[in-house]
Amino acid sequence: MHPAPSVIIFTTLSGLGFGLLFWLGLGYPAATGLNAFVFFTIAYLLAVGGLLASTFHLGHPERALKAFTQWRTSWLSREAWISVIALLVMAVFGAGLVFWGTAITALGWLGALLSIGTVLTTSMIYGQLKTVPRWHHWSTPLLFGTLSLTGGALLAGQPKIALPLLAIAGTVQILYWIVGDGQLRTSGTTMETATGLGAIGKVRAFEPPHTGTNYLLREMVHVVGRKHASILRLIALILMVGLPILLLMLPFGPIWAALAVLSHLIGVAVSRWLFFAQAEHVVGMYYGKR
Repeated sequence: MHPAPSVIIFTTLSGLGFGLLFWLGLGYPAATGLNAFVFFTIAYLLAVGGLLASTFHLGHPERALKAFTQWRTSWLSREAWISVIALLVMAVFGAGLVFWGTAITALGWLGALLSIGTVLTTSMIYGQLKTVPRWHHWSTPLLFGTLSLTGGALLAGQPKIALPLLAIAGTVQILYWIVGDGQLRTSGTTMETATGLGAIGKVRAFEPPHTGTNYLLREMVHVVGRKHASILRLIALILMVGLPILLLMLPFGPIWAALAVLSHLIGVAVSRWLFFAQAEHVVGMYYGKR
């Protein structure tokens, strides 16, 4: 699929923001007053900013509120509801820390659960799609959830938690790539099934179905060269995992911590670009693009 900047910004920033809210809900760090206000402001800017960015990919952004009406069948609608509830719960929890220096533990745990739940519902928007075999796998929600928790721990200034999570996130990312690379091949989707002509025999593309482009080709078909993909994967791992681990192993300081967060953020953005660019929608079979 053609990676839209809006969905990359959305999934990257909102994951980081809700990851930070998760750790704040559990009491990491145990901040109150002005310190708590700063942490919650950062979390809300990332979470809400990411959610708002997602609306720019809609054909009619003004209809975004209609997403709330389809919660019985749509993961997008479920994400909308859970994200709003999470933000409201964490707002009350944060107000207690900022204005009264009081942590309502049960409310914090509930907010943490809803925050990571938001990230998982986001992942299922993609993980449910049988038409994209690379996404239609349990490793997709695992990847989203792990990266969210890792980025949140980095932002929360918790190196003892972030270090093992970075190693886990790197492992999960590699696992996702290994599994994903074979998903289209093992899905059973071929040129024969895409065209419905399998009963006749082997099918190959002779000419395109039409002379111009269309929405499906613009949005759903994008091919990344294997060489370029390998280089981008290496860059993503170095920035997302390797460099942050190295920086966190240095004597802890705000500069190293900030650089670790920045490096991780850029690495996740590169990884997320690949997530969409290598999606391999099965409609590409019909056009002979696979």
